[in-house]
Amino acid sequence: MKDNCVIVRGGGDLASGVIHRLYRCGYRVLILECEKPSAIRRRVAFCEAVYDGEAAVEGVICRRLDSLSECKTVWCKKEIPLIVDPLGKCIDEMAAQGKVSALVDAILAKRNLGTTKDMAPVTIGLGPGFSAGEDVDYVVETMRGHDLARIITEGPAIPNTGVPGMVGGVSKERVIHSPGTGRIHNIAHIADIVEKGQILAYVGETPVEASITGVLRGIIREGYNVPLGMKIADIDPRKEEKKNCFTISDKARCIAGSVVEILLSEGVLPDAGYAG
Repeated sequence: MKDNCVIVRGGGDLASGVIHRLYRCGYRVLILECEKPSAIRRRVAFCEAVYDGEAAVEGVICRRLDSLSECKTVWCKKEIPLIVDPLGKCIDEMAAQGKVSALVDAILAKRNLGTTKDMAPVTIGLGPGFSAGEDVDYVVETMRGHDLARIITEGPAIPNTGVPGMVGGVSKERVIHSPGTGRIHNIAHIADIVEKGQILAYVGETPVEASITGVLRGIIREGYNVPLGMKIADIDPRKEEKKNCFTISDKARCIAGSVVEILLSEGVLPDAGYAG
């Protein structure tokens, strides 16, 4: 069994779609996360393992570890290890041992938080903030539309517009931002059918109201300390799509396919004996 792996920075819902595909294809993956992830679509985000010790996305289990020495045991159990390492210190340690095949920056911070081309034999950045050929080898477009998941070999992705993609004919109205600053107390829960104007949560003592009627596709974790204007919830106007709360999105699956395509084109092959 090989010890080399694909390191993915970030474990949010889009990152998790990529990670899930890599795992299913037989790649050995290590996730690096920050100390307090702020995923909205928490039911399909491996980063929830930071809080709960483990997280499952469509039957694949991720487990939080305290050190790299534990990774092999987790891989042998056909699970995915996650380490809290926002600065990416594990990358240098693994690379020094020749155990990194590729690095995917899937933090989706709309800016580069420190990933460079020399971190791994193949480096991939998802979305705005990266320039292919400069700070990473490849960039994958994350903007919904005709170019979604396009593989960019030179230059950047489309700049962040600040406007959410269209879902069920609704764009910016489906995303809810914090009306205040403070800890969030959730009243509604993921997969609830909510009505426009319904109170979903409180930020401190400030109520958070549903912007449209639909399915609460995601809401930030109970007790998270949110600043004013932070994205905290997402409503899908299609009530019949309740099951989507618990499955990887079409967007994430599309992006995942491009990441696998890049790896295969670069000769970064999976370990057939590891496929989940």
